[in-house]
Amino acid sequence: MKGLNFMNKGIGASNGYAVGTAYVIASLKQVHFDAKAKDIEQETERLNDAIQQSIVQVRKIAEKSSSNLDTKYVAIINSHLNFLNDPSFTGEAFRKIKEESISAERAISDITQQLYDIFSEFEDEFTKERAEDIRDVGERVLQNLLGVQPDVRFDDLPPNTILFAHDLKPSDTAQIDKSKVIAFVTETGGKTSHTAIIAKALGIAAVVGCSGVLQHVQSGDPVIVDGFSGEVMVSPDESALQKYCLLADEYHKHVDGLAHTAHKKVVAKDGRPICVAANIGNLEDLAKALKNGADGVGLFRTELLYMERTQMPSEEEQFVIYKEAAEMLEGKPLTIRTLDVGGDKSLPYLKIPKEDNPFLGLRAIRLCLREPDIFKTQLRAILRASQYGNIHIMFPMISCMEELKKAKHLLEVCRQELDRENIRYDRFIKVGMMIELPAAAITADDFAKEVDFFSIGTNDLTQYTLAVDRMNESISALYDSMHPAVLKLIRMTIDAAHRASIPCCMCGELASDERAAALLLEYGLDEFSVSLGAIAETKSILLKSITT
Repeated sequence: MKGLNFMNKGIGASNGYAVGTAYVIASLKQVHFDAKAKDIEQETERLNDAIQQSIVQVRKIAEKSSSNLDTKYVAIINSHLNFLNDPSFTGEAFRKIKEESISAERAISDITQQLYDIFSEFEDEFTKERAEDIRDVGERVLQNLLGVQPDVRFDDLPPNTILFAHDLKPSDTAQIDKSKVIAFVTETGGKTSHTAIIAKALGIAAVVGCSGVLQHVQSGDPVIVDGFSGEVMVSPDESALQKYCLLADEYHKHVDGLAHTAHKKVVAKDGRPICVAANIGNLEDLAKALKNGADGVGLFRTELLYMERTQMPSEEEQFVIYKEAAEMLEGKPLTIRTLDVGGDKSLPYLKIPKEDNPFLGLRAIRLCLREPDIFKTQLRAILRASQYGNIHIMFPMISCMEELKKAKHLLEVCRQELDRENIRYDRFIKVGMMIELPAAAITADDFAKEVDFFSIGTNDLTQYTLAVDRMNESISALYDSMHPAVLKLIRMTIDAAHRASIPCCMCGELASDERAAALLLEYGLDEFSVSLGAIAETKSILLKSITT
């Protein structure tokens, strides 16, 4: 066996260890085609044929991946069908052929690049990721025009394959068969890219942003991927192989063993019941959360209901979803966070002025108070659903008492409207607020007199306390939720809640951090609300902390 030839480090995008054999996916080679159209009608027909071929291919991929992935990930692939029928994309390519007398290849290449550049410049990650989908679809149409095989033959890959690519397309990632592919590595991408999201859904290790790795790896090379640290080793030595084979085996046993703790109850040493709840974005997440052993929902991110559509959801549409969620929980708590957009989350149908510092600008409760009709629609829907379960309302990003009182006033207006309309709701519905700004944590004693519960959002609390943009990879080392200043604000918040005899929850990443579990229990945190995949792991960490 050769010694270690190359080691590189990227971004660990999906946890896990993998020891296998590399399969390198070649980048699309530079292709040459005529730019000018010889026959406009013929070019139009060629483009139409290529689009129809692409539609058939995407439908097959979506159908195949539906047995391998959740519906929301299949929806990513189905969104490509929308692009293929979008007037601003393929429709614009037809226009360019006719009006500029250019070839079908030139037209689809130009419009793909134009739209890619536009979407890449968006500041919010959700919209920016659409750029990769556009490029994926554009390359597919171009390859069909050129008669080039557009897809990797994933069915032919051997077991223990680790994929290497410059940029793995979302449609490629969705076809991965995890019985054969155990990890992948890309030179580009970030933690929020579609490929990273799908890797987590598949439960395989992934490293993205591993710049230059393709210069040092060939298909058939033995390789190691560490999805935790982001390290990638090509042709490792025997000791490294043995070490990572052992780590991979231990990790698989650990994941299998978590299933036994998922539905256990957690009780602190002082006898307090500790709730381990879930952070969800839709009903599919909720079904998975219950299956994973969640004691309730500590954070329902309602903005996803607004972002996955082309217009504002009506009161009735929201009511139906909140009601079904409450009924699915059968009395377990459902904490619904009111609309939290702005910052890195935008709505295509809601005009938000471009800001130099959007995370410090018009977002969350600030936006809702400026748009009371939108806010009241959601509050009425939540109130109406409250009679069907144990629903709590939570306001995000409160910075001062005036904002909280305005939000509560609009809630009271909605109550009075429902009373006049003889519509029932839970008159004792609990109303809480997120503590995610230092200002809110420092004045928590005052806020505790006005609400029924606190929920600490550690992601934003850390960002605003340390003045570190959590999306900026160049300063990521400075982002630390265990910083003494952040921990002091967390303890101040919990103490203030308990002095007012109200519970305190945490719904940020720190709630599932093994380093923080014992400390948060010591502080007296009442509820840990975590991501779907971290429920059993968090219960395991807390149980271990309590018994040691």
